[in-house]
Amino acid sequence: MKILVVDVGGTHVKLLATGQVVKRQMDSGPRLTPRMMVAGVKKLVADWTYDRISIGIPAPVVRGLVVAEPANLGPGWKNFDFAGAFDRPVKLINDAAMQALGSYRRGRMLFLGIGTGLGSALVTDGVVEALELAHLPYRNGRTFEDYVGLRGLKRLGKQKWRKHVLTVVELLRKAMISEELVLGGGNARFLKRLPSGARLGGNTHAFKGGYALWLPITASNASESVT
Repeated sequence: MKILVVDVGGTHVKLLATGQVVKRQMDSGPRLTPRMMVAGVKKLVADWTYDRISIGIPAPVVRGLVVAEPANLGPGWKNFDFAGAFDRPVKLINDAAMQALGSYRRGRMLFLGIGTGLGSALVTDGVVEALELAHLPYRNGRTFEDYVGLRGLKRLGKQKWRKHVLTVVELLRKAMISEELVLGGGNARFLKRLPSGARLGGNTHAFKGGYALWLPITASNASESVT
């Protein structure tokens, strides 16, 4: 079985397949529709062989369907037929949950993706649950994502942004009662120091999580994407 993993972010769509060692990517952004994504992916991987696809999307995914439009992409994602568009079996999962699954080691782990937006997922004893924490209120009528996502970075500047990231991360870690904390997303690299006990995730973890979606379901690797 050869699996193509498609990691859809607010800035880039990143791709890797079984047997490949170098990822490929295309631009994303607020105008990207699912049809544009599918066409771009097919073109980029025309010389790759794959028979299954895992797709991580920055939106809520329930029972294999996107149930709300992504905040930082174009329209049309809700209930889109990805399997029909790709003509392959497809498993969908929230993008933060996919990276969390690939980052998991043990216990109760909180994953926070600090990128264009703020992704979040919780893994407990191998079971991953996507969270929707980004748009909860934080300060001055703004949300967590408004402060620690890309908009916050641009509005506040790196110094103030870093302070808010550390504050928000600690608030969410306490709220989720997590034993482990993993920070992913493209902007995590701008942090001068990590919160105590935290570690960095990366694109390789997203791809690892995408591959894991097609493993047989057991008590140690069950995931919300397979429901």
